[in-house]
Amino acid sequence: MSFWSQVKSPGLLRLLGVRVLSQLSDGAFQAALAFSILFNPDRHTDPIAIAAGFAVLLLPYSVLGPFAGALLDHWDRRRVLVWVNVLRAIAVVLVAITMSANVPDTAVLLAALVVTGCSRFVASGLSAGLPHVAPASVIIEMNAVFTTLGAAMLAAGAAVSTVLRAVFGADNAGSGATLLSGAVFALCSGLLAATFAPKRLGPDRPDGAGHSALYSMGRGLAHGIRAVADHPSVAVVLGAIGVHRIIFGMNTLMFLLIVRNFDLGWPLFTNVRAMAAIGAAVALGALIAAVSTPWSVHHFGRRRTIACALVVGALAEALIGPLQAATVLLSAGLLGLAGQTVKLCGDVAMQCDVPDSYRGQVFAVQDALFNSAFVAAAFVAALVIPANGFSVGLIAVGTLLYVLGAAFVWRSNPAVVEGPDPAAVEREQHLV
Repeated sequence: MSFWSQVKSPGLLRLLGVRVLSQLSDGAFQAALAFSILFNPDRHTDPIAIAAGFAVLLLPYSVLGPFAGALLDHWDRRRVLVWVNVLRAIAVVLVAITMSANVPDTAVLLAALVVTGCSRFVASGLSAGLPHVAPASVIIEMNAVFTTLGAAMLAAGAAVSTVLRAVFGADNAGSGATLLSGAVFALCSGLLAATFAPKRLGPDRPDGAGHSALYSMGRGLAHGIRAVADHPSVAVVLGAIGVHRIIFGMNTLMFLLIVRNFDLGWPLFTNVRAMAAIGAAVALGALIAAVSTPWSVHHFGRRRTIACALVVGALAEALIGPLQAATVLLSAGLLGLAGQTVKLCGDVAMQCDVPDSYRGQVFAVQDALFNSAFVAAAFVAALVIPANGFSVGLIAVGTLLYVLGAAFVWRSNPAVVEGPDPAAVEREQHLV
């Protein structure tokens, strides 16, 4: 069956709508929060404080995520998408209030932690539910479409916050008002998710059926890790994702400091505009990956696609060195291409190779890996990076890690990395 015929699959467009609205909420909130803390005249932030902010926002969910992921395999995922979005909207309002009240950054970030945790819970639920509205034979194309539009909506949400920041101002009061747009989009996402029938998004066979949600949650981490260990194709690609996130964490801190301290040669390439341009370059790279990854996987397989993506990442690291606007933007674009390619391969591995009853837990383990690697790398970078943000040593380390990651994937058993044939998976699902 062709890709385009699957676009009309029942529920697919609605799930895509939930994803689009959720990503709009994320983009608007993340941009508003970054503007509020990094480029707010009422606040001043050093590298350690930036890394601490990432830790407060990401690490707690990384610890709890695998346990919470068990709930995605125990509760109706449709209900989770509805009520977690409502909770996210309430949490965004709380962040806006704390920002407007001129409280310290720590209190703002603790409130933002709830928003981030809800966002990751929703993202895991959407990924786990996708195979219920998309056949396995075209799952990578569907992932590409979902992820591409999601990335575009992140950028669109950031643009919304940029406009609102210009309207309301850059101080604490204006920052609080700007944050509220994220709550509106989150509520809309939850309302659209409510239109699905109960159990439409799974799980088909709830993990821990007959036991309480607390029991399933308590087993979440062990089950998620065991499911990864039992599926080597998933383990390899998660390793590649971890490598990319380590480097991306270092680069994020580096880029944030570079745009604040360097003239990169273009008159408009400063501060907020520079970060917006870098974010747009990353999004463009992800867009290209959405087209190139399905083609590459179908023609060359996951192993070669992932290895080549990591090599592209190594090239991207080298391009940071000249410290010119053009090379920084090209580097950001290639990092977006490499990261999104590996992520798409990881999604298809988890959606096609892992049974539905454990899928939510495995996606939560991936989120934990994503966030922990990012924060750890940002903290290490903050300890050694110069005040101006430019470090040849960190660039060299990033390049080396990408090369080692590519070599590891390339030397892995092809049969292991490729996983089962999606067409066979689809036939088995129909038999069940």
